Amino acid sequence: MTTPSRASWAEPYKIKMVEPLFMTTREQREKAITEAGFNTFLLRSEDVYIDLLTDSGTSAMSDRQWAGLMLGDEAYAGSRNYYRLEEVVQRCYGYKHFIPTHQGRGAENLISQVLIKPGDVIPGNMYFTTTKAHQELAGGTFVDVIVDEAHDSASCFPFKGNIDLAKLAAVIELHGAAKIPYVALATTVNMAGGQPISLENLRAVRALTKQHGIRIIHDMTRVAENAHMIQRLEAGHAHRPLRDIVLEICSLTDGATMSAKKDALVNIGGFLATNEESVFEEARNLVVIYEGLHTYGGLAGRDMAAMAIGIEESLDDDHMRARVGQVQYLGDKLIAAGIPVVRPIGTHGVFLDAKAFLPHLPQECFPAQALAAELYVEAGVRAMERGIVSAGRDAATGDHCRPALELVRLTIPRRVYTQAHMDVVAESVMRLHEARSTITGLTMVYEPTYLRFFQARFVRRPGA
Repeated sequence: MTTPSRASWAEPYKIKMVEPLFMTTREQREKAITEAGFNTFLLRSEDVYIDLLTDSGTSAMSDRQWAGLMLGDEAYAGSRNYYRLEEVVQRCYGYKHFIPTHQGRGAENLISQVLIKPGDVIPGNMYFTTTKAHQELAGGTFVDVIVDEAHDSASCFPFKGNIDLAKLAAVIELHGAAKIPYVALATTVNMAGGQPISLENLRAVRALTKQHGIRIIHDMTRVAENAHMIQRLEAGHAHRPLRDIVLEICSLTDGATMSAKKDALVNIGGFLATNEESVFEEARNLVVIYEGLHTYGGLAGRDMAAMAIGIEESLDDDHMRARVGQVQYLGDKLIAAGIPVVRPIGTHGVFLDAKAFLPHLPQECFPAQALAAELYVEAGVRAMERGIVSAGRDAATGDHCRPALELVRLTIPRRVYTQAHMDVVAESVMRLHEARSTITGLTMVYEPTYLRFFQARFVRRPGA
């Protein structure tokens, strides 16, 4: 008997526990966003109806992960959970050495301090905010070598995370391999819209860097999501298990930083991994200063237990099909309604093109920041800006950096919301699009020194 084909899909889990959601009035939301300085990061979560601010640490853990919490060994040194997590990282990702950290930016700090010297240059497939900040604090300069298609929201090129080999070769020629401590390679590329890199491109990048003796350091925060897109889109990989593709991706790099709050389905945690003994030894000494003893790295034993289980669950093909499928579902609804979004739809969120959504607002009026604020006022949906505010300022001129992409990220937490929630989000964005001409820009009235998008404050420009 053959299995009938299915026109629809369902999540590969059932709901065992629920958390109530409450909707505020428009007047309450107007007051809340004004008090938050029109920065969605500064809203209280209790004032949010559907929270799409980030997928970092916001996933729902499984029953196995919750059971794992009860098996936490909270010994200060030598916790059994550390050794279990080390074994899982080595088996699932293939790296020789492993150091836990409290989250991904802890690992970014360690690798930047160990490898970067003042004057160094770090090429990569588009910057990420915290990664770039740590590189700059260590005296380095990030250089974007991503393919041009990544900067075009309308391009449907399937692997916008790819590195442009000619650009990378030009950086090596200009600066010399000795000035390049590593190539920063992200799977997937967040700032481009959650876009994947192909295995073909990664293999070519590995061949080029090997010629020059340059490391590849892998931001593997969403590596399983990237592997899923390789399964779907790259010829010859459709029948390969997700975990095999992940292992190959990692084998083509020399080390990695990981925010386990994404793929690995935990609320806190991360790690640094490396194949180099000398890098491991130096980082292991530094982690004691910044994070904690090398066998806990700022984490409770129970959190390491949950992470080990979450890594295994993240490599399940059914889980990943449902996770990325929900993102695709929302993206398809918005595209069908004529909403300008980054194409193709990425893996962890749908990115609204604020420039096309609000063409009447110049970039210096912070259109993505304004759009995120107005979406909250409209429907209680919290999203976040990924544009001129996130890009920060040019270190030499002090002027705003003006990225080609001015985006609002609707980030989908894993195993948290239903498709009905996605329908509500889509309808809210559609209503806002109909009223887009009434949206005015913002003026920044407070700007912190570092990573300003987290804490900057704004006011509406006249005309609101």
